[in-house]
Amino acid sequence: MTGTVTTMVAGIGNIFLSDDAFGCELARRLSTETLPDGVRVVDYGIRGMHLAYDLMDMAPATTILLDAVSRGGEPGTLYVLEIGHGDVPGIEPSAVDAHGMTPDAVLALLENLGGNAGRILLVGCEPASTEDGIGLSTTVSAAVDRAVGVVLDLLTDKKGSEANVPSGASAGLLGNSDRPGQCSGTGL
Repeated sequence: MTGTVTTMVAGIGNIFLSDDAFGCELARRLSTETLPDGVRVVDYGIRGMHLAYDLMDMAPATTILLDAVSRGGEPGTLYVLEIGHGDVPGIEPSAVDAHGMTPDAVLALLENLGGNAGRILLVGCEPASTEDGIGLSTTVSAAVDRAVGVVLDLLTDKKGSEANVPSGASAGLLGNSDRPGQCSGTGL
């Protein structure tokens, strides 16, 4: 990809913690797809500090984070969440751990640095296990196939309008939350 990055797609996770590697594997798979101009896909793994500085440099219009997300659903459930700027808790710069930064810590650091990730979407998957181990569970591995389609749908309609919600999603899936601290979204 050449030119200006308008959409950053960032895989997040730890490949040594089983299904926590969902975001890494999804980024790897997306990197083999034909993507719209202006889209950059990177597997950041546990390099949250690197992601924060890349977002600072790029200032994309849209950021799509890919990560394992525990929300109490069945393993393999996919979620698309919109993260509003009021949803990110503040953090003290001294509390930053460069190799243990969760997405909220990355976004808080970015805000502390004066950066902006644009519209922020999270494509997540309910993990079956985040115990020590290399490789995704069968259930989460199968969800990666579905997640590729969800991300491609988002990349072609970043508005997430009710009429253009990703395949298999309920209307209003990408609606804005009216409560600070609450990310909107639902399972697919």
